[in-house]
This record gives sequence, structure tokens and C-alpha cells, in this order.
Amino acid sequence: MVIFDSLRKDCVGAYGMPPWGKVHTPHFDAFASESLLMKRAFPEALPTLQARRAIYTGRRVYPFHNARFDLKGDVVKSPGWGPIPEDQPTLAEMLHDAGYRTGLVADVYHMFKPSKNFWRGFDQWKFLRGQEGDPARSGPWPTQDQLDRWLPPEVQKGWPMKFIHQVIMSMYDRRKEEDYCAPQVLKEAALWLEQNRDADNLFLTVESFTPHEPWTVPPHYREMYQKEEGPEQIMSGYPDLSDISEWLVKRTQANYSAAVSLCDRWFGYLMESMRVLGLLDDTLVILTADHGHTVGDRNCISKKPYPSTPEVVETPLIIRFPGREHAGKTSDMFVQHVDIAAEALRLAEVKPPAELDGIPFLENAVSGTPGARGHVTIGWYAMPTVVTDRWWFNSKVDGSGALLRDLQDGDPFSRNVAEEHPEVTRDLFAKAKEDARGGFPDWLVDMCRDTPELPESSDLLIRG
Repeated sequence: MVIFDSLRKDCVGAYGMPPWGKVHTPHFDAFASESLLMKRAFPEALPTLQARRAIYTGRRVYPFHNARFDLKGDVVKSPGWGPIPEDQPTLAEMLHDAGYRTGLVADVYHMFKPSKNFWRGFDQWKFLRGQEGDPARSGPWPTQDQLDRWLPPEVQKGWPMKFIHQVIMSMYDRRKEEDYCAPQVLKEAALWLEQNRDADNLFLTVESFTPHEPWTVPPHYREMYQKEEGPEQIMSGYPDLSDISEWLVKRTQANYSAAVSLCDRWFGYLMESMRVLGLLDDTLVILTADHGHTVGDRNCISKKPYPSTPEVVETPLIIRFPGREHAGKTSDMFVQHVDIAAEALRLAEVKPPAELDGIPFLENAVSGTPGARGHVTIGWYAMPTVVTDRWWFNSKVDGSGALLRDLQDGDPFSRNVAEEHPEVTRDLFAKAKEDARGGFPDWLVDMCRDTPELPESSDLLIRG
């Protein structure tokens, strides 16, 4: 199971291309041509750690009951951002108990912060250092010239300054392509497979934080998309691009595209290593992401739960069967992160000790029969999203700030149609509440009131 953090679905060539132009992903595309392509895959909860809790356990995280974490050694206060609950067995633990040898190779440093436990159940786990704010180095302190190169002067204040200091220090040791994080992760993954060939049954989880920001890449990858020299822009957190130059937006898109292409090349290395090791004929390979990222489109460079949009919430999910069975097939059934663990256990003929929230899906997907899900609900902060065949709904958990998009419109996210379709709006909010088993925690309802409503949003649900 290979998970790339912040990999946009439309930046994988097999799914299309982003608004700023084609991203080169020949290895992802070759993999997709030998695989089943899921066209409507979604997270269950977001962002980073919430998504992994769902993937690793097959259990719902939304609506964040008993998930108001404020743990030492962390700074993220998003609902559900915390360790895997002790009473929820992980996929790795269940497969380990069934006789699988399990491995984790990851550079997602949030998984390894104090109080986290995402390595549970793995016979071997390897944490590769140096991503984002990971304190892998403490010096030498960057010079002002280095700061000016990597951080636009207009944002050199507050948290970005502390953040970029750590990012620059982590780059000191990257002298060649193989020193960057994604190559290290995928090389170590291939090494683990080589070192564990004696095991009859293997389960390997590969976690690449790239292409998550900051988008630091070998220069030759960025030059695939923009050859001009100039100031860098590798940061996220720009909800409004009014004060950011067009150059910096295009530079961001070039660096993000470059990060995706870097991941693509080294994913190809992993797949070629599997071929050489003789593993492709009897191994199932799952390629997915936790979420995507807005990169200059919709006038922002950020990830946000409100308004939710496809480039952030939709995810790639590509599954290669042993011997390329079902190669070239696609499925438009709804599937969510929690379903991955349920399907993996079904294929391994392992019965979980307790019922999962995930639903096995591959038999329906390959046969073309309807799946079990008529909609998906995605929990993020205090603003759930509900997606059906036709509608995309997003609001706060108290019913305020309703947004309804008609996916049959030519440009569905250009306007809110909640007032035009009041029954649909109420029905989809009811689905969000129904999927929040046990209702919304009081503290989550209080939290959503701190988020300003959008000018286009509707108070229909409150009035109703």
C-alpha cells in the first residue's frame, strides 16, 4: 500500500490534468494501465492523521467523538488529529496476527511525533527524517540571503519564518536527487521487500509525505515545468492570492508539479524492483493519497474544509492485481478510505475481531455492479461534505453556512444553489447527521461558530 500525501487526483495523468497544464507521470500512468482505476474515491476524514486513522483501521473518525486532542509535542488542533485509539486494532496488527510479516517505511513525521502510535503492528518500521517542520537538524541557522530565496519577503513574519528556518536546515544535506525524501522512502521500501523475500506473506505500507508542501525539489525536476530563474515559492497557506505575484503562483505550480514527477519516478523504481524480485505475479499493490491541494486555482494555495472542492477532497485510488488481472478497468462506484482495510482483510481471508465501518468493494468494482455506497460523507474540522451522483454539499455542523453545488452544471463550484433546491439541501444535511453516529459533539458545534460564513452561503438550514 503506497500513500502519497497531498497528491492531487488530476495531477496523475491517468485521471487528466490540472488547470495549469499537464504533469508528467509516466510511471503512475503505466501502473494505471495495468490496474483497476477507481474514479470516485474519497477520504473519510481529513487532514493527514485523520485520513491515516481511517486507512489503517477501517473505522470511521468522523464526527470526532473522543477526538479532541491537545497533546504535548504537537501543534495541530484539528478535530481527530491524534493517535489511533487503543481499542481499535490496525490493519497491520490484524495481518500480523494472521501470519503476515509487516513493514512500514514513512517520512510523514506527524505519525512519529510524541504520543502518536501509527507504527503499531509492524514487524519493522522505519522513519525517514527531514520533512516539513521535523526537527532533524538544529543548525547552522539560515542566512538572510537563504531566507530571501526561499520565502517571499512579503510573508517573512510570524509562523512562516520559524517554519522556513527548519525547512532550509533540512535541505543542507540534499546534494543529489537520491538525498531527497521521496527517493529515500521508495528506495527503502524496495530494500524492505528484498530483505524479506523469505516470508510467505508480506504486508508493506509506504508513506511518502511528498508532494506535500514545502515543495523543495531537485532543480532539474522544476525545470521540466519552468526554466526561468527567479524567487522561489514553496509554501502553502495563501487563502487569497491578491497580494501574491503571478510569477510566484506559477513558480508554486511548477514546484508542485515537479514534486509529483519526482514521486512518479521513484514509484517507478519501486515497481521495477518488485518486477526484478519476482513479486508482481502474486502481490496486490494499492496506490492512493490522503487528499489533494489547491495550487493557484480558485485563487488560493491551500487546503481548506470550507468551501470543500474536488482538487482537495477527491483522491486517486489505483489497484494493481497480481499478474495484471483486470488491467484497464475503471469503476465509478463510491469508495472511501475506510474501505481499503476492509477489502485488504477480505482478500487475505482475515476476519477482524470487531465489525469495521469499511465495506469491501473490489468484487463490485471489477464486475461493474453497483457498490454499497449511494453517497459519501467526509469529515473535516466542523464542516462535513456530502457527495452524491449529482450533488456536492458542504456546511457547518450546526447547519449554518450551507453550500450546494449541482455537479450537472458546467461550472458547478461557481455558484451556490442551496436556495433553489431546499429539499435537496435538507436531505444532504440529514445524511451528514445520520453518518455522524451519536450526533455531533457539543465542542465541535461550538468550534464551527468560530469560522466565518462565506458570502455565497445560505442560512436555509437554520431558517428551516
